Amino acid sequence: MSTKVNKHGSAGRKLRVAVNHVEFTKYSEREIIQYDIELQPEGTEFKKLPPPELMRSVFDQCMRIHRASRLGNTHMVYDARKIAYAPRRVCGPTETLRLEVSHSEAGRASKYIVQIREAAVIDPSSVTRFIRGDAGTEMADIQPALTAMDLAIGSVAHQDMVGFGRSFFTRAQSMPTSGGLELWRGFSLSVRPGMERLFLNVNTAVTAMYMPGSLLNALLAVFDLQSAEQLRGHIDQSRAREMSAYLRGLTLYLRHRGITGKRKFAVKGITSAALDRESFEWEDPDRPGHPETVSIAQYYAKRYNIKLRYPYLPGLVGRKNAIFPIELCEVAENQRYRGKLDDRQTADMVRFACQRPDENRNRIEDVLKQLNFAESPVTAAFGLTLTSRLAEVESRVLPAPTINYGRASQEPTLSPASGAWNMRGKRVSTPGASLEFWAVLVLSRQRDLPMNRVQAFVTMLVDTCIQTGYDIRQNRPPIVYGNLNADLGREMRHACDAINLPPKRPPQLLLVVLPSTNAHVYQTIKNCAYTTLGIQTQCMQAKNMQRPSTQYCANLCLKINTKLGGTNQALTPSHLQKLVHNKPTLFMGCDVTHPAPGEQHKPSIASVVGSTDFMGLRYSATLIQLPSRQELVSKLQDAVVRHLKLFFKGTKTKPRHIIFYRDGVGETQFSQVRDRELIEIQRACSSVEPGYKPEITFLAVLKRHNTRFFPLNRTGDRTGNCVPGTVIDRSITIPALFDFYLFSHAAIQGTSRPTHYYVLHNDAKFTADEIQELTYHLCFTYAICTRSVSLVPPVYYAHRVADRARCHMVDMGVGFEDASSATSGYYGGAGTSTRQTDDPDRATKIIKTHENLDETMYFM
Repeated sequence: MSTKVNKHGSAGRKLRVAVNHVEFTKYSEREIIQYDIELQPEGTEFKKLPPPELMRSVFDQCMRIHRASRLGNTHMVYDARKIAYAPRRVCGPTETLRLEVSHSEAGRASKYIVQIREAAVIDPSSVTRFIRGDAGTEMADIQPALTAMDLAIGSVAHQDMVGFGRSFFTRAQSMPTSGGLELWRGFSLSVRPGMERLFLNVNTAVTAMYMPGSLLNALLAVFDLQSAEQLRGHIDQSRAREMSAYLRGLTLYLRHRGITGKRKFAVKGITSAALDRESFEWEDPDRPGHPETVSIAQYYAKRYNIKLRYPYLPGLVGRKNAIFPIELCEVAENQRYRGKLDDRQTADMVRFACQRPDENRNRIEDVLKQLNFAESPVTAAFGLTLTSRLAEVESRVLPAPTINYGRASQEPTLSPASGAWNMRGKRVSTPGASLEFWAVLVLSRQRDLPMNRVQAFVTMLVDTCIQTGYDIRQNRPPIVYGNLNADLGREMRHACDAINLPPKRPPQLLLVVLPSTNAHVYQTIKNCAYTTLGIQTQCMQAKNMQRPSTQYCANLCLKINTKLGGTNQALTPSHLQKLVHNKPTLFMGCDVTHPAPGEQHKPSIASVVGSTDFMGLRYSATLIQLPSRQELVSKLQDAVVRHLKLFFKGTKTKPRHIIFYRDGVGETQFSQVRDRELIEIQRACSSVEPGYKPEITFLAVLKRHNTRFFPLNRTGDRTGNCVPGTVIDRSITIPALFDFYLFSHAAIQGTSRPTHYYVLHNDAKFTADEIQELTYHLCFTYAICTRSVSLVPPVYYAHRVADRARCHMVDMGVGFEDASSATSGYYGGAGTSTRQTDDPDRATKIIKTHENLDETMYFM
């Protein structure tokens, strides 16, 4: 993947920064042996793999017992599933080593058989060749060696911490949050290649965990209740669903005087009736031959002499449909919560995780002291030695671009070095269509939001828009109150009917006022707008109408102007054309959003956006439905053809250059994604016109990574973070790639995260300075923001389109991961599925948006 251009830039002011990487002073190039591990109960086998903590505990016990006698004092590291690594052989290449071990859990002892077979021999010298930049070695080639080193390093943390993959947490640093959960602090460890050096990346982390202890108390916290009595007769379908969602995948202990120790079980569901109404036929062991029908509550009284305190609660269904009372169950410790956090929990998470850069750095240094790798026999056995301090690298600060507003502005141009500015005295660069045919739909009750309050807000919005250079001809639109619980599509049509429209003229805009942030209501409104009515909608919360401000109205103006065809700010045209080598350039962004956890059979969605003007300000979007969890974008050729035609429609020119920013792929997938999707783009061009071969620049974009930088000698911004424009392309970047880290935004709080860009294909022969400056300056053109943003706008827009995909699919009941934070793209990547589906509703296809919106920025 190496590109024969200068991969290191020189533009900008040079500064030294610290990075959360620790350098390996030594790593062994001796062979590492990979083993397949089969761990089973004696005399039987697991129907499915048990939790990793049990597998690891059994394996560690086996190592303690047999290391000296059967393994030649060899240290092995285990992934708690099916693979282990050792720095030398513990058995012959064709042998199977069979070890027996007894393990106790919850007071009950069990015997296990551990079978060890050699699977592969790993050559760590491939890492040396890779960091040296030798041709022919790619990231995927060194991944086995890095994985073995990760496990060796992680084994040190596992001794005192709870581990999930490469992240480790402790309850010693935790705080409770709502809904029966608590938040734990921890850190992540990952071996990373650099320029002729190998590093250990150490970063702080936070996760949500189930609060251990009484299940009843946890469920009361879920429902925000004080006592179980409040649940008597009040567990409706909604609460039952909420309870089931909390219990899904949860491991519990059953503890009462009728059993020895604690019995661990997983919940399959909850009973439909209360324990005093759920009955079955039971034969008392003391009265054989006399079966009787008893309730679950009566059974516990007769069988175990336990009188349930809360027989009016439902029971939990376990294996073989056994039913257990909630009050006798405990939540097992060390269980990670994998569901979606609600707004309150998310706010707690943000506050808990938010740390200034200096605090973050101090915590990382404390972690390194705590782990004390120098004293670890495991890292010594694998030949790993690390320095004890964070590395320092060279960075450069690129100058900010000149931003242009409308000529009538008091300040038509500015160069915001701080990465932020405001709209005072500024007018939009290009106003969209004058707003004449619009209405306001209020879904709050009129007594909560009276007509005079709505009208006052509309007046402020109109005045603000006019001052900002956007023309609103109808300053008294019809205001219609709707019923939030009725058919929302009908309510929207009713509001549109109130507009005095010329024949065959659709409404331009519906301003929808919502009483809260109910996701289903929002998605239903957008679904109807996107697929049925074909109208632009602007949603807002009623609380912002209760306390209106000109700043809020100015933000709405930017969104409305963008949706109706305008542009708000722009780079200087001559400057942008110089950056793209004076060639008409189509900017594109692509992202893939996957179904939420547990929704394996729901489709994934690819979003593709493309610019429709010379300045990269106006974009159109294409949505592609994919098989579930597929990362490669099928039908990309069709999407690119569409955007080539829309660019020509908007500019009367074919692009001579395509810059394609691809989000959501891991480093080990780069070759696969680049090669396949690059071919799709090239085929799209040749299908438009034989022989048409514009230059293509293909960049991968990663935001979800663990690399953080810390300014030295007080050279950061007011938050202590790196200033906007900071770029790093040396030392910790990857020798075989053309990559760089870019801080394109000003941090508001916490420790900011740069975006990692990788130039995977470079027909235009961009130098590092050129592609870094272009990417940074584009971040000042995000349409609805008076700040430079952290992601290049084509990717940011693709994120928004992917987020809106759930609105297109709301009728199908499809739930998606958060498009901005849960797309794939960890280092190492997610597995790529290419399986197809027989369900025509889930087949690969382009999802249509209403023709009235199809070429607009409806997604803003």
